[in-house]
Amino acid sequence: MTSNTPTLSEKAHEGCATPPAGSLTKQVLIQPQGPSNNLSAFQQLSFLDRFLAIWIFLAMAVGIIMGYFVPKMSRALLTAGEFGAVKVSVPIAVGLLVMMYPILCKVRYESLGSLIKVRALWIQVGFSLLVNWIFAPLTMVGLSWAFLPDKSDLREGLILVGIARCIAMVLIWNDLAAGDTDYCAMLVALNSVLQIILFAPLAVFYINVVSRSNIEIKYETVAISVAVFLGIPLAAAILTRYLILTLLFRGDVNKYNKYFIRWVAPFSLIGLLFTILVLFASQSRNIVGKITDVLRVSAPLIVYFVVIFGATLYACRYFGSGSFKGLGKWGYGITTTQSLTAASNNFELAIAVAVASYGPASHQALAATVGPLIEVPVLLGLVEVMKWTGKTWQWSDRRVVNPV
Repeated sequence: MTSNTPTLSEKAHEGCATPPAGSLTKQVLIQPQGPSNNLSAFQQLSFLDRFLAIWIFLAMAVGIIMGYFVPKMSRALLTAGEFGAVKVSVPIAVGLLVMMYPILCKVRYESLGSLIKVRALWIQVGFSLLVNWIFAPLTMVGLSWAFLPDKSDLREGLILVGIARCIAMVLIWNDLAAGDTDYCAMLVALNSVLQIILFAPLAVFYINVVSRSNIEIKYETVAISVAVFLGIPLAAAILTRYLILTLLFRGDVNKYNKYFIRWVAPFSLIGLLFTILVLFASQSRNIVGKITDVLRVSAPLIVYFVVIFGATLYACRYFGSGSFKGLGKWGYGITTTQSLTAASNNFELAIAVAVASYGPASHQALAATVGPLIEVPVLLGLVEVMKWTGKTWQWSDRRVVNPV
């Protein structure tokens, strides 16, 4: 079955004599194109990303061993000064900034101008805002209370994870599942800005007001943390992308990705692993003595990812079926991007805020740090589920094979 229904990306580029680099100008498979069509999501990842869960586990293990048997080293890392107004040690702050910057450099900010002119986009943006900033945080609050009614500190760490909407790994998940690339970039950019505005008030509301925490989280602390650990790398990434694309590669996105992103991308993993190592070094005695807490945090996280993904997928199929006037039909590309964006979280930001607000040795930081260990394998599985629906379900944008 074929269809001429254009994607949001294609609508945005209609009328252009020369479509922007990376635009969808050919009919493509709804699953990844070319030789990768028969590969699993796991096999399509780079070597570093393919074993991300293992690297995270090893960083956690090394951190625990180091903190347990060499406590002086972990204390030195945790007390090595403070990074500006944020009460985080310099090593942790550097690790957090390094892991955020490369991911943000991948976002195609230059495509946003054409995308915002598409009327259908605003319907999708409204739906995404509802799911990401209302439904998802409320779901995490509910699950944290259901699974951890007696652990307020662990609940608070999970709530921070639920509020932090994904602006990083979702680019990888969306690419693996062949979602709408430009729309994903739009959501990432939008969520980046909204997190600077909404993260602090939502954290204060859900933790101080709804949960009535014994340790109140301060708005100023959260706002400064978000501004530093998201605002700085976001501004640097936008400036870097503009300067390098304009001055060095003359607008050639392929060269930018090949020569710059390929070089800078591994630093994101290095920063993440270093941060996790230091955090788990500080948590070593808590983890060894309270391994059940780690397991208890894992359970609501798994349920959260699956529930949010499933609910968003169902909602997209229902509201995008064409039965509702004005909503149109939502194809595979849009549904994939919406579902994977909703199910993903910015665990880097959650870790940064937990560390700045409660301290690196806190249970809140522990709960936030467990996030990436659970998210990576679960989201890989959900990518495979999404690809399966692309092959077996009927979609309005199902297209014929025409590999690039």
